Amino acid sequence: MLGTTVIIPSMLVPMMGGSNADKAKVIQTLLFVAGINTLCQTTFGSRLPAVIGGSYAFILPTVSIIGSSRNQSILDNHDRFRHTMRGIQGALIVASALQIILGFSGLWAVVVRYLSPLSAVPLVTLVALGLYELGFPGVGKCIEIGLPQLIALVFFSQYGRHIKTRKKPLFERFAIIIAVAIVWAYAHILTVGGAYKHTHPKTQAHCRTDRSGLVGSAKWISVPYPFQWGGPVFDGGQSFAMMAAAFVSLVESTGTFYAVSRFASATPPPPSIISRGIGWQGIGILLDGLFGTGNGSTVSVENAGLLGLTRVGSRRVLQISAGFMIFFSVLGKFGAIFASIPAPIVAAVYCLLFGYVAGGGLSFLQFCNLNSFRTKFILGFSLFLGLSVPQYFNEFTVSSGHGPVHTHGRWFNDIINVIFSSPPLVAGMVALFLDSTLHMGEASTRKDRGYHWWDKFRSFKTDPRSEEFYALPFNLTKFFPSV
Repeated sequence: MLGTTVIIPSMLVPMMGGSNADKAKVIQTLLFVAGINTLCQTTFGSRLPAVIGGSYAFILPTVSIIGSSRNQSILDNHDRFRHTMRGIQGALIVASALQIILGFSGLWAVVVRYLSPLSAVPLVTLVALGLYELGFPGVGKCIEIGLPQLIALVFFSQYGRHIKTRKKPLFERFAIIIAVAIVWAYAHILTVGGAYKHTHPKTQAHCRTDRSGLVGSAKWISVPYPFQWGGPVFDGGQSFAMMAAAFVSLVESTGTFYAVSRFASATPPPPSIISRGIGWQGIGILLDGLFGTGNGSTVSVENAGLLGLTRVGSRRVLQISAGFMIFFSVLGKFGAIFASIPAPIVAAVYCLLFGYVAGGGLSFLQFCNLNSFRTKFILGFSLFLGLSVPQYFNEFTVSSGHGPVHTHGRWFNDIINVIFSSPPLVAGMVALFLDSTLHMGEASTRKDRGYHWWDKFRSFKTDPRSEEFYALPFNLTKFFPSV
C-alpha cells in the first residue's frame, strides 16, 4: 500500500500548488486514515484481512477539480493548494453517501447475488491486470534500479522460499522486505556516488533517493485532524463526478474482496458481507473527506497480492499492521524515510503482487466448463473489452486533452470518462450482462457458468463456516444480523 500512499500525493499535490511540506503532510494524512479504515474494515466491515488505501479511480475527477477555473484563478500557490483541497474534501464527503447507502441498505448485495464464478473472473483479473501501466513501464523509468528489484523479488519469493532458518521459511515471508532493502541500498550508493549527477532531471527524479524533499519537510510529530485544511467547499458537478469514481471504487473493491477471500483460504464472501464491507468503505471515503487526504479509498490490490505471496491471511496481523500505519503516520520523519523509496522499486513490487491477484482471478475458472463455447465467448469478449475500451479513452484523453465525451457539462463528461476508463468495471459489466442473459434457457448453462458451486455461499446462514470468517465481534451479529 506504500505505493499508492506515496505515488498519488506525489502526483496530485504539485498540480494543486502544494510544496514538499504539503506533500509530506498529505502522505501522513493518507497513511493515518488508511490505518483507521483498515481497522474498521477488518473489525466491523467484511472482516476479511483487507487493507483499505488510496485509489487510482479518484485521480481523474480530482484532476478535474484541480483544473477548474475557480481554483486556477488563485495566483498564490499555497492558497490555491488549500482551496483545491477543500473542494476535493467536499466532493469526497458527498460521494461517500453512494457507497454508504448501497452498502448498508443491502442494495449492492442484490447485485452481487447475480455474480457467478464465470462473471467474477474478468472482474477480479482486471482489478490487477487493469493496472499494467503501473508495472514495467514504471520499472523502465530507471531500469538499472527497477530491473534488479524485479529479479531480486522473483528470486527471493520463488527460488529462495525453500531456504529456512530454524525450520522457518525466511524468504517466503520477508521476500519483499529483503529485496527492497538490498536494492534501496544499491540505489542510495548510486546516488551518493554521483551516478546521476549530470543526468536528465526526469532520470534524477525517478532514480535518486534524495530528490523527494519529504524527509526534510516532514515534521517529527504531526497528528492529522479533521478539516486541517479548512472547511470543505461543496460543488454539485464536482460531487457527481466524484460519485462516479466512488462507484468505480465500489466495483473494484468487490473484485478485490473475492481475491482476498481466495488468498486467505476463506469461503467466498456472501453478498450481504460484501455489501457490509462496501458500506464501511463508504465511511472510509467520508473520513478521507473529513481529514483531507486528497483521494478516496478502496481495497488495496497490492496487499491482496501480498496475501498470496506470504500466505499469511490472518485478520489479527492486518489489525496490528493498521496500528503501525497510524503510528508511523504520526512520526512524520520516520514515515517520510520510507516514502523516499524510488518509484521504480515500487513498480517492480507491483509487477509481482498484481500478478498474484490476476492469477487469483483466473483461478475461479476451475468452477467453470472451459469446453463450453458460451464460456469461452463471455470470458474472452469481456476481458478484451475490459482492456480495449479504457485504452481508447486513455489514448483519446492524451491526444486531445479531454475524454471522448466532451460536452458543455463538465461534470457529465467526468462521470462517463471515469466509468469507462476502469478496466474491471467495463469487464465486469460486460461479463455480468452476458452471463445473466445468454442462453439462460439451456439446462447446461447453470453448470457451465459455475453458479451451482456458489449456491451455499449466497446466504450467510447456509454455510456454517460463515460464522467463523464473517461474524461480527462482541456478539454484534445479534443486533446486526447478516442474511
